[in-house]
This record gives sequence, C-alpha cells and structure tokens, in this order.
Amino acid sequence: MTFVATLEPKALWKHFDRILTIPRGSKDEGRMRDFVIGIAKAKGLKAETDATGNIVVRKPATAARSSAPITILQSHLDMVNEKNSGVSHDFSTDPIKPNRDGAYLTATGTTLGSDNGIGVAAMLAVMEADDIAHGPLELLFTVDEETGLTGASNLDGKLLRGRQLLNLDSEEEGALYVGCAGGADSNLLVPLTAAKPPRGSVAVEVKLHGLKGGHSGIDIILQRGNAVQLLARVLYAARGEIPFRLARLEGGNKHNAIPREAVATVILKGSDRTAFDGILEREFAAVQAEYRASDPGIGFELADLKLPPSGWDDATTGGVLRLLTSLPHGVLGMSPDIEGLVETSTNLATVVERNGALVIGTSSRSSVSSALQAVQHRIRAIGELAGAAVEEGNGYPGWAPNLDSHLLDVLKRVSAEQHGTEPDIKAIHAGLECGIIGEKVPGMDMISFGPQIEHPHSPDERVHVESVGRFYQLLITTLATLSRP
Repeated sequence: MTFVATLEPKALWKHFDRILTIPRGSKDEGRMRDFVIGIAKAKGLKAETDATGNIVVRKPATAARSSAPITILQSHLDMVNEKNSGVSHDFSTDPIKPNRDGAYLTATGTTLGSDNGIGVAAMLAVMEADDIAHGPLELLFTVDEETGLTGASNLDGKLLRGRQLLNLDSEEEGALYVGCAGGADSNLLVPLTAAKPPRGSVAVEVKLHGLKGGHSGIDIILQRGNAVQLLARVLYAARGEIPFRLARLEGGNKHNAIPREAVATVILKGSDRTAFDGILEREFAAVQAEYRASDPGIGFELADLKLPPSGWDDATTGGVLRLLTSLPHGVLGMSPDIEGLVETSTNLATVVERNGALVIGTSSRSSVSSALQAVQHRIRAIGELAGAAVEEGNGYPGWAPNLDSHLLDVLKRVSAEQHGTEPDIKAIHAGLECGIIGEKVPGMDMISFGPQIEHPHSPDERVHVESVGRFYQLLITTLATLSRP
C-alpha cells in the first residue's frame, strides 16, 4: 500500500492504489481482469467474460429501486505504457510509482494510468459499496482500448441488457461528452519504378523537422503543419523549375498523429545543385512564414549524400509528388450542432517504402457516417487517378450527439447542483468506445465524463486529486437520481 490509498474518497483511491501494482498494458490485461473478477466474486456478484476478454459484472439494485432501468457503467482496463528515456521500468512486472505533486498525482518517469484507471477504480468502489443508492447495474470493463478499440469492437452486445450507459473515460472536469467521431484508415500503394541516376548526378537529403504535430483528432483543429505534405509541396514547386528524381520520401510514424518530420533523397545534376538549394531556401522560407504561429520551430536541412545506385524514374517521382500534394489533410467540416467541434477531418499520416511500393497512410474521422464515407471515396478517387492501389480498413463508428437525451438532462441537473455552474456539453473529434457500443446496442443513451486528467499517454500524465472526489460524487449522485422511485 502507498499513500494513494489514504486519499479521499478512500473507497475509490484504495482500488487505484492496487491498480498501480498490476501490469495492464494493452493486450496484457489478464492480471487486471483477474483482479476485477476476484472483487466481484468476493461480493457474491456474477461476472461474465466474452471471447475477447471484456467483463460484465451485474449488481442488483439497492432497496426499493429494483424497478429502475438498468444503468451500465463502462471503463477500459488497459493503459498506455510510456516512460522517459533513461528510466528503468519494466511495465510487464514493475508497479507504477506514484508521486504527489501539489494538487496532482503523477508517476515517477512513466505514465500513471489514470486513463482509464480512475474510471475502473470508481466502478470497483461502486461494486463494493453497500451505502450507495442505485438501480440494477451492469459494470462493463473492456480491454485493449488504447491500441484500436479492440475490446469494444469485439464486444458481444447480447451481454448488455441496459440501455443507458455512463462512460467514465473523459478527462475534463466539468464537461459532459455527448458525441465522438468515427474513423477509418486508407492505404495508397504506389508502385515504384527504379532508374539509374544519369551521369553527373549528385544526391541531396532534404529534411523537414521541428513541427509540433499532435493527435490527429484532438489537435487537427489547430491547423498545424503536416511535415509530409509540406515537404511534398516544396519539392513539387522546385521540380517545376529544376528536373530531379527522388530515391526516397518518408515521414510520419503513427496513423493517429500529425507528421512532425519528413525526409527525402533527391537525385539531380551536379550543375543544378546551387540553384536547387536556392529554390528550396525560398520555398521553405515561405512555409516558415506561413506557419510561424502554429509551428514556430519548423526547420529544414540540406545534406550531401553518397549517390545511390538507383532511384525512382521521372514518372514515379512526378506521380508521387502530385499525389501527396493533392491528398486532403486537415479540417474538412465543422459541426452544425456543437460550436467549435470538428465534424470531419483527415490526416495524411504516414509515408514509407515497403516491398517495392510507396505506402501512403491516411486516417479520416467524422461524427457523421456518410461524411466519413465521402472522405474515403475522395481519397480513393485521388489515389486511383494516380495509379495507386487503395486499401481501406474496416473503421469504427461515430457517436452522433443527442441533445434531447434523458441521461444528459439528469447529468446536467446533478452537475449544476453539485458544482454551482452549468456543465460544458461537448463532443470529441476522436474515437471513443461509446460509438462502437452504441452501434452494437441500438437505442443506447450514453454520456461520458471523468476527472481532470492532463497529458495522458505520456510520462507527464497527471490527475487532479480533488477532481477525483468530485467526479465520484457526481457518479454516485447520478446513480441515485436515475433510480429514484
């Protein structure tokens, strides 16, 4: 036991203290699952597990509340395992080491796992409690949320009998989330035709770096630069003045991150090198000026390289640059229902050479399924015009806001009474398990809320300690209100 178990409310924090000792990275939730099932059995509650590893624990209503509708509580068991360089920590065996930093709880050089460990701890507290008024409950613990929403995607919807769900995986105190984006990935495979460099050629490495990047859903509204597309734009402009071929173009490393760096190998006549450098300096200066507010650290480098034995031919080089310049990236539409919410966007995420082809990865999002499909069709059409083969992933559904929700009305009222101010009603331009669960169980009324969690998925992750108490009070008061005779 650590000091965490002594924080208030103890009913919640004692469970989070135990959770800190249990390895639970994505796809390694077995020990965490056993922990949850053990608590359920100790309380005499039935726990069901589906083929994917999701758990549903059923808890009967408290006295005089059995006629209330079933309420589902939902959190995911896994966490993101990240640590600072130089930190010795084995996530498969070592406990997370908590640290109190003023008003916040952090970890020592690693992610804390408050996303979504606080939600799990709250559900365990409710599961154990004998002094909380509530109707019949279904406590749904999903797996592998962080690496593809796999648990929710493979959930057996027949496990759930309830039709109102409280998701405890939001990270902003005072906000009620009522919608999220669906998403789908597309890969464009461009065949690469090789050609030997002409006599008298030299090779130059062109590198773009220093962009902020960010999450391709949450941060897309900030209109930061995309390193892949900006590098392609500069090279496309330069090729209009000086002929050259490419031998390499790569950038980005995650489908859900805006590329921060990109690099290309250019083959050109040695006699054109000075003019080429001047053109690139001019074009990059324009990019730096254009993105001076969003990406003040943007920079570029030119370096001599040993001439490779082959590069791409002229047609391939031109085709790749035209394709990368043409593909959409960024915000494509804003929500008409919620001010400031991106409804539809796409991210030109990755470019890498693989098995004789240039693989261009895109990740698109929308809270409107028809709009998401339209973006995928647009990307496919552009790819086909460029002679690329196009592969599309299955994707995941969005969660369209329902501002007439009964659950929303109850939570707004309870939150306003508890905090003295009206909650912010929001939706997020990223994937949540709610979207998938809502598709599997039609008619599900859903709201997502949580405590104040900052910098999740990084070693800087921290949770505001007092906000956890307010979050838990909001949860148990809502359960009592929903089940009131």
